[in-house]
Amino acid sequence: MLEIREATVADHDLLAAMARLIPQLSSSNPPPDAADLEEIVAADASVLLLAVDDGEVVGSLTLALFRIPTGLRAWIEDVVVDGSSRGRGVGEALNLAALDRARAEGATTVDLTSRPSREAANRLYRRLGFEERETNVYRYRL
Repeated sequence: MLEIREATVADHDLLAAMARLIPQLSSSNPPPDAADLEEIVAADASVLLLAVDDGEVVGSLTLALFRIPTGLRAWIEDVVVDGSSRGRGVGEALNLAALDRARAEGATTVDLTSRPSREAANRLYRRLGFEERETNVYRYRL
């Protein structure tokens, strides 16, 4: 049975799960190490949600929450579902849990970005009610 839970401890199991999942999300960024995971789990501005099926982490999502002068902002980042679990509602469950958490924290909107090549993910976001925005996304490399 699929369960969505917040990561509260950066243990060996979480480290192993991230080592398996993050390469499925990004080939250019390494998985977090133990120190990174400790910082992520302890952070006040983000929540690491885990999809756990029969004791195994099969997906994760990070919900970033931060206050700016115009209100509480919420962003969904780094959504990844293990290849063996795709098409089984894991991504939907993670996103719905993130939306519930953002609402409970007082956010009025939740933003995310997704590459056009991630067709299944984009279909999911539209089905969940996300609307494509007319905006430019800029990146400055440091």
